[in-house]
Amino acid sequence: MRTRILILIITILVISFGLAWISTDFQSVKSWFSFLLITSIGVIVLLLGWWGIQSDSAFRADPTNSSKTKLKNSRGSISLPGSIPGWLGWLLIGATFLRLGAGVLWFLGLPNLGYNSEVEKSGYVMSDAFNRDKAAWDLAKSDDSLMTAFRDYHNVDQYGGMLFGSALVYRYLGGDIHYPLQIVVLTAAISALTVLFAWGFAYKTWDGFVAGAAAWIVVLFPDAVLLGSSQMRESILMSLVAIGFYGFVRVWNDHSLRNGIWLVAPILIALPLSPLFGVMLAGMLGIYALIVGESRWVKNWRVWAVLAVLVVTGMVVIAVFAEQILPGSASDPVTLLQRWLKQAGRWQAYNAEHASGWMQKIFRSSPAWMHTWFLLIYGVARPFLPAALFDPAALMWQGIAIWRSLGWTLILPFLMVAPFVGWRRDGWRSPAVGLSVLVWIGIFLSSYRGGGDQWDNPRYRVIWIGLQATLAAWVWIILRREKSPWLRRLLIAMGLILIWWAPWYLRRVTILMWPIQDVFWTLGLGLFSALIYMGIDIWYERKQMGKNKMMDNN
Repeated sequence: MRTRILILIITILVISFGLAWISTDFQSVKSWFSFLLITSIGVIVLLLGWWGIQSDSAFRADPTNSSKTKLKNSRGSISLPGSIPGWLGWLLIGATFLRLGAGVLWFLGLPNLGYNSEVEKSGYVMSDAFNRDKAAWDLAKSDDSLMTAFRDYHNVDQYGGMLFGSALVYRYLGGDIHYPLQIVVLTAAISALTVLFAWGFAYKTWDGFVAGAAAWIVVLFPDAVLLGSSQMRESILMSLVAIGFYGFVRVWNDHSLRNGIWLVAPILIALPLSPLFGVMLAGMLGIYALIVGESRWVKNWRVWAVLAVLVVTGMVVIAVFAEQILPGSASDPVTLLQRWLKQAGRWQAYNAEHASGWMQKIFRSSPAWMHTWFLLIYGVARPFLPAALFDPAALMWQGIAIWRSLGWTLILPFLMVAPFVGWRRDGWRSPAVGLSVLVWIGIFLSSYRGGGDQWDNPRYRVIWIGLQATLAAWVWIILRREKSPWLRRLLIAMGLILIWWAPWYLRRVTILMWPIQDVFWTLGLGLFSALIYMGIDIWYERKQMGKNKMMDNN
């Protein structure tokens, strides 16, 4: 124990001195004490998360004991007891260092390898993070109350929670010079908790194989790393989602007050960061409970009472924060929601139409009612791998684009087939179907709010990475266990669709003469190729099965 504590102290000191040296452009380490305090807080966050998982009685159960902690649904019971594997702690540490390392990479690389903008020269990978963090530093060094973050800074932080937290750190721990990496230390640690609680949720819902795969997906998923290495509220929100759903299965198994805190606390913490998200998280948990719950829930008055409280609370929160959500709006939640939906749709359609020549061409040749639907589907595909591969951007930005689009391209097929696999195996009231509903609600809402934007849409979507990773991991494990040919078919079909887009984008940056220029023709050819491949593969499989059957009869 003493050796571990000594190693931990040395590690904190090394990180603090290293970040201080990096932040001063390798000139001095005079800010090391500020980094020491903040790094220590980050370590405490990780230790509290680890303690929280260890406090779960299900993970202290004797594996040889026949009693099992289970999540029940209409088709039976699932989940296994057991102890927490040691590698999970190392994975948590690795996720933290990966995110912190990425933040250092942006800080050092963008000033020299970017487009020489003010945001890049300051070491920020996102303009929203730059504007909010700069405002937080100015607030911290002023004589104003930090509470003004919720009132006077709507232009840089719509709700004020993230700006308040950053200003709090800068005022009391930050020192005399603005060092952006100080906030990255905290966002890296907090976002890494998603790994831990996604593992816990997946383990208690299915098993250790699914949980392990889900944890690795969260560790490596590009947008999760990108947001975790930035001064963005999404780095915190993605962890709150994972904690909330982990708390859900804890409460499901044991209706104690202690477990209830794990369910309610993430919602309460989310409210100052984003009131709409806090209400949405509560709604998502309610929807999931209704899907996986037994049919007797419909007749249980307590369920409807809880739902009524959630609805009323949501309406009150939206009414109180109406000005932050949509400036100039009435406090009536229904009116506010209608205005938000209309404004979001119009704004994103305007941005998409004016940002791309081929998008304008599509809009001119299609009826107006199709525009929103097209943007919705277009947003689901972003970031698009073929576009990233042939985008003539600065080297570092092209690398980031390819990295992000590759991650989304690999996980998207599993999310697409998840509801069908879940329904076929366990029925529509299964956890897989429930997660599929939630994941796709999140994807479509993000697409609607962010449209075809390359940055806003994915960062809204990555908030739900804990659920996405769990669902994708389950599909991967199930299809492998069943030795299903659909896993291979799915990946090859996706590859065939993407191949048709390669020359379409290549002709825009080279002298390649490619006759197919229409977007819908390109998409249609990709889908047709995928269907032809699947048809041939299914026919061949059935032919082989027929031959094998004849040989067995003989």
